[in-house]
Amino acid sequence: MKKVIADYCQILPEHVIVGNGSTELISLLIQTRKPQKTLVLGPTYSEYGRELDLVGSSIHTYLLKESDLFHLDIHAFCEEIRKGYDLVILCNPNNPTSSALKMPEIQTILDCCREAGSFLMIDETYVEFAPDINEISSMSLISSFDNLMILRGVSKFYAAPGLRLGYGATSNSQFLQDLLLMQNPWSLNSLGAYAGEKMLQDQEYIRKTRDLILSERDKMCTEISKINVLTVYPAYANFVLVKIEKEGVTSADVFEFLIKQGLMVRDCSSFKELGGEYFRFCIMAPEDNKRLLQGIQDFFA
Repeated sequence: MKKVIADYCQILPEHVIVGNGSTELISLLIQTRKPQKTLVLGPTYSEYGRELDLVGSSIHTYLLKESDLFHLDIHAFCEEIRKGYDLVILCNPNNPTSSALKMPEIQTILDCCREAGSFLMIDETYVEFAPDINEISSMSLISSFDNLMILRGVSKFYAAPGLRLGYGATSNSQFLQDLLLMQNPWSLNSLGAYAGEKMLQDQEYIRKTRDLILSERDKMCTEISKINVLTVYPAYANFVLVKIEKEGVTSADVFEFLIKQGLMVRDCSSFKELGGEYFRFCIMAPEDNKRLLQGIQDFFA
């Protein structure tokens, strides 16, 4: 399994750890490092905060700005890192904004983290949906930075959440050994390992899925952008963040209207840093996307 993952990510097998989904590895990383002070780029996935709370870490959230289309100001972020953090957490591409940092930007952050004595965790759960994976992924930096760990899973791109297969990569051999000591010995079963190997080697599925998501995402973003009371943000994941610019209309209103038609969007008011005017939708098969687009158009007609 480690050899297949290493080939897939173009890294060394000895830098790989396999787990019971990326959630287990997030938990293991945080439990092992026990950071006293953590910087999290937000708004983002709530599981990071939950795990940090369990180890009593002080959490500071650095918010992406809507005025910057949710793209990070690298200089300002590095200034924050220099204030002193044991752990820095990024989701790239990010959930729920679907924004992404490119590899040279990550390298700048890593240099800053190294100077400040910070360890960087990057969650790349959605990276296979990016137009150019190598432009976004930081896997090529693994061998150069021992203050980095990248986490991925198969629940999103391979649509296999029940398989509970996640993997991580770090060149910090001592930290890797510490993780293995903390990990349950049978966290991944043989069926999951076998299926995981087959999935990561299925080039036809990878090509077809990427072609579908990339083309449908472009179409949906183009069409929804034509609705003058909606702002669509640049998207690198398999979902798109939208802001409602119509006074008196909330994401909950959109959700209620669409759910009655058997359609679903994510009301992003559950992300505490986002207000009630944001919703998110996932890219699906062409016919499903057409139905969703029609539903959104009908609501705002």
